[in-house]
Amino acid sequence: MNLILEEISKKNDKVFKIFFDRHYEELVIYANGYLFDKDSSEDIVQEVFIYIWEHASNLNVETSLRGYIFAMVRNRCLNYLKSIKITDNLEYLDFNLTLISEHVFNSTSEDEKVIVYHQVLKIIDTLPEKMQQIVRLKFLHNYKYAEIAKELRVSVNTVKTQLRRAKLRITERLLQF
Repeated sequence: MNLILEEISKKNDKVFKIFFDRHYEELVIYANGYLFDKDSSEDIVQEVFIYIWEHASNLNVETSLRGYIFAMVRNRCLNYLKSIKITDNLEYLDFNLTLISEHVFNSTSEDEKVIVYHQVLKIIDTLPEKMQQIVRLKFLHNYKYAEIAKELRVSVNTVKTQLRRAKLRITERLLQF
């Protein structure tokens, strides 16, 4: 068993506090990349630490503890998004249908779909420039994440994060439309 987990399972609050202080801020930033809500991100990270405090002796960490807690935060973020009905069935975005909720496309005429499509293009024009570039490369030019990252000299994770943020912004603005 990991030494830190061993000490936490013995309810060593000093080790737990050091562990908490070392990872809390970074995990909140990580969670916020999924949720775009600092309060919810803080809640999820706190829940993870509470879970670790209460279940340290039962945790089976096969890789690094740091990787394990990041995976816990990611999974809780995804579960939270599912619980509030935000889903991304095609992993990060598929512009054609998931960007605009399925019920809109199932319940509208072809003319309305064209209007919504043009509205989406107008919304894309209002996004920050780097985000616009990423969205256009992905959905208008069918670039893969790695290709976008290479062309724009950013990481693949930056591409994915920007696409998630773009989806949220576009969806919010479409709901206003």
